[in-house]
Amino acid sequence: MIIERATAGDLEVLLAFRQEAASWLTALGLDQWQRPYPADKLLATIEAGVVFMVRDGSTTAATITLTPDAEDGLWTDEELREESRFVNKLTVARTHAGQDLGGRLLDWAGDQAYRSGAQWLRLDAWTTNKPLQGYYLRHGFEHVRTVVEGGAVNGGPRVSGWLAQRPARQSESHGFVDLTEPMPAS
Repeated sequence: MIIERATAGDLEVLLAFRQEAASWLTALGLDQWQRPYPADKLLATIEAGVVFMVRDGSTTAATITLTPDAEDGLWTDEELREESRFVNKLTVARTHAGQDLGGRLLDWAGDQAYRSGAQWLRLDAWTTNKPLQGYYLRHGFEHVRTVVEGGAVNGGPRVSGWLAQRPARQSESHGFVDLTEPMPAS
């Protein structure tokens, strides 16, 4: 499997990927990702070079967004002074589920964070998605806190505010052929 930066040509695949994940989450009884993600916002992250695709031959197997930018209102000023990389939108195709592809992507992201000089690999997860929170804990993340106020709609409840982090660390065990350029140092 290879990992490479997404291009604008991947936009439709990524939107379909998210829709597939939303349907799977609904089947599990979770309300996560039920609103369609704005295509223009996704395209902006692709153009910023922070969206990555895992390909297994001609099949898109997974995607991850890895960025130096934190979502507003989640992390404290003190935490933001610590060099970090933030994981968003980690999604594995149902065709590739059960292979720990997500765990390998987290190891790849931690390696990218380490190489860029970051101290932490951080993420926020859906506050009601207990299975996902457990998944991240099993992959070495520590729960920092859950932010419940300050959502995007009228300052209401935040849906993705379960914060976790693990130290950025070097890893060659992810097993991807990495076609990306290293993230710039901070």
